[in-house]
Amino acid sequence: MRVRDEEKVQLVKQKALESLVKDGFEGFSMNKLAKACSISVATLYIYYKDKDDLIISLAHEEGEKMATAMIENFTPSLSFEEGMRIQWLNRYAYVVGNPLAYQFFEQLRTSTYQVKFLETFMKKFKVVISEFMHNVVARGEMNPMPLEVFWSVAYAPLYSLVRFDNEGQSVGGKPFKMTDEVLWQTFDLVIKALKN
Repeated sequence: MRVRDEEKVQLVKQKALESLVKDGFEGFSMNKLAKACSISVATLYIYYKDKDDLIISLAHEEGEKMATAMIENFTPSLSFEEGMRIQWLNRYAYVVGNPLAYQFFEQLRTSTYQVKFLETFMKKFKVVISEFMHNVVARGEMNPMPLEVFWSVAYAPLYSLVRFDNEGQSVGGKPFKMTDEVLWQTFDLVIKALKN
């Protein structure tokens, strides 16, 4: 049995991410990936049992990176506004620094891979954020609300701005480029909407 070559493994992951974002799940194949990596298809099967295993493994690994990035400098004892500011900084920095991974996650959200991915995604992150939210509500900084309501108000505006920035245009085709002013103006409105 051949031994894993870690340099090849990293190359496979990078090329897989590029191919998945460019071609989507339907256009992605192990043959195309092997060709992009200049390796044999048989070599891929040393690392992954099949296409699905590769996609789920990549999703878990990239998900862990994102979860770790989102809780950097974040503690559950922070005030609501401080904690949310760090969340926005971390999320925005992650998306800007990892555009392929972010686009890959966007594809995962609407795919059949979503359920398997979410089974283990962000376990540590969920614990930290749950404790933060419990503390915020206990201190009376925010009223309790369903997670879906909170997320829609707290983070959807950020991801809409990111999408506008990635596309270079906003609603109606108007040119758009993200600025700190736009980012923090939106953040301030989100905090006003969520605070007691």
